[in-house]
Amino acid sequence: MSIDFADYRDIFLNDRPMMDARAPVEFIKGSFPGVINLPLMNDNERQRIGTCYKQQGQQAAITLGYQLVSGEIKAARIQAWADFARAHPEGLLYCFRGGLRSQIVQQWLKSEAGIDYPRVGGGYKALRSFLLGTIDQAMAQCDFVLLGGMTGTGKTEVLTQLRNGLDLEGHANHRGSSFGKRATGQPSNIDFENRLAVDVLKKRSHGIEQFVLEDESRAIGSCALPLPLYQGMQQFPMVWLEDSLEGRVERILRDYVVDLSAEFTDVHGEEGFGLFSERLLASLNNVQKRLGGERHRRMLMLMEDALAEQARSGAVDLHRGWIEGLLREYYDPMYAFQREKKGARIEFAGERGAVIDYLRERGSLRG
Repeated sequence: MSIDFADYRDIFLNDRPMMDARAPVEFIKGSFPGVINLPLMNDNERQRIGTCYKQQGQQAAITLGYQLVSGEIKAARIQAWADFARAHPEGLLYCFRGGLRSQIVQQWLKSEAGIDYPRVGGGYKALRSFLLGTIDQAMAQCDFVLLGGMTGTGKTEVLTQLRNGLDLEGHANHRGSSFGKRATGQPSNIDFENRLAVDVLKKRSHGIEQFVLEDESRAIGSCALPLPLYQGMQQFPMVWLEDSLEGRVERILRDYVVDLSAEFTDVHGEEGFGLFSERLLASLNNVQKRLGGERHRRMLMLMEDALAEQARSGAVDLHRGWIEGLLREYYDPMYAFQREKKGARIEFAGERGAVIDYLRERGSLRG
């Protein structure tokens, strides 16, 4: 008799370990934080069974499945499932709809390894629907405040100081601008939405009913915000974070040069600095049309000189030239226009300490 578990809230609030029995191609499109893919069938086997199902029907496809996953292949997969189950006795398994695949895994674990292991009722589809509903419920029941400000004011730093902050860029693994790509890749859009929803769920479980999030465009790199959230962001009240030009230049130098260069080296070893340089130059080229030819050429020369000096001596001082130029001539005019456009929604403006104090006090009124 199968053991089903359908308390989806408990699963995510307690970070229950889960193994995903879907094929790798399904897993890559989207899964949940911390989940391990231990498939019943690999991509090729899944494709062959799908073709058989279309041509010959369900029973023939099931028969083929048992033929493909047999002998040493079957034994190796059962061993992997058993190792996971023994390491995570509080865990769960699932497939797409909580159907035949997870049922087979559950049965084989019992018959071949002597392990009773629960599966998620409704599978991936039910878990995903629960998380999408979590975002919809928050939109209907909670208050939201946007944190705006010029490029480099440290909006993410402020969010991490707030117990009710939602770090959209953190969940997207991207800093949000044309220069925002990290050395590590972005999650799939489904994974991004799932991470955000779990964050909201956990914060609401601690009594938080008001959230602060950065004013973003619809896309953060390759990740798109859930449409209801993005639509809401066009009306939410706003707090504006201010800092001096010098402070912003130093923060960008740290984040986009010093830290990003080190990140590329950590990930890619000796090739890291070359890849970092390529990424920085490509980011500048991405805004070439909006910069205009003359400004782009001037910024490019400054960046190339700075990268050459960094490669030669490790010094990063020359990077301040293109950073300050981009802020003064490109980003600041654009953000000044945005501030004027959104001015009616700005309820407070100040530097970091004052903004944090204001948002903490505001949040305390709603839990």
